[in-house]
Amino acid sequence: MCTNAFTETQLQEFQRTGHITIHHLFDRSTIQSTLDDLTLWSREFLATLRLEDRPWFLEHNTQEPTLLRKLDHPAFHRDAFRKLATHSCLIPRIHQLLGSDCHLFFSQVFMKPPEAGSPKPIHQDNFYFGPDNLDATLTVWVALDDATLTNGCLHYFDCHQTEILPHFAPEDEPFNLQIAPQHFDQSRLIPAPIASGGVSFHHGNTPHFSAANQSGNSRRAVAFHYLRNDATLTNSGLDYDPAMRVFVG
Repeated sequence: MCTNAFTETQLQEFQRTGHITIHHLFDRSTIQSTLDDLTLWSREFLATLRLEDRPWFLEHNTQEPTLLRKLDHPAFHRDAFRKLATHSCLIPRIHQLLGSDCHLFFSQVFMKPPEAGSPKPIHQDNFYFGPDNLDATLTVWVALDDATLTNGCLHYFDCHQTEILPHFAPEDEPFNLQIAPQHFDQSRLIPAPIASGGVSFHHGNTPHFSAANQSGNSRRAVAFHYLRNDATLTNSGLDYDPAMRVFVG
């Protein structure tokens, strides 16, 4: 059974760096049941995917026309992911970091298929979210597969960032909002490899990115995005449907 609270040292690390990674938080059976459901959901999703939605959900730089890039709102649509997002291993830790009751307002599965998973450019989640309180969001990133240096683990800026930097979206990738190169030195980010079942927690202001999957192994992960109940998304870069919120206390 996992412990369900951060130590004081871990909390201080999060305040200093804007992120913290906990290894082996979920056991193998929990992760495997989630992966089994993801396989089923992926098959169902592809069977009904509309042509006009393909650029949003499918990988672009591959000869395989049906490789999923991502899936949205797993915690809303799938029981297995909702159980993960509201697990007793997570919720007390989330409350420690946010300091208040909260809800999950958005979640995503990132598929990163072998040798085809595209990079996610450097960005800050709060630019996407636009909260009225920059300390009111938290991203919890769960590794479903091992995330390594060759298959696209996360890289973090290792110092708490207090401001939101300018972002832009490439003309052909409106979903890839990213920090403009002149405003940030990507060499200042450090890798955070993590085994399946590990979890990274990061502040909404923390710059981060993941590289392309250059390996022969999948790098699937799920990101849960939480918002304090006393905060509001007021200037979001994308639309978030309030009907898909999941309340966690």
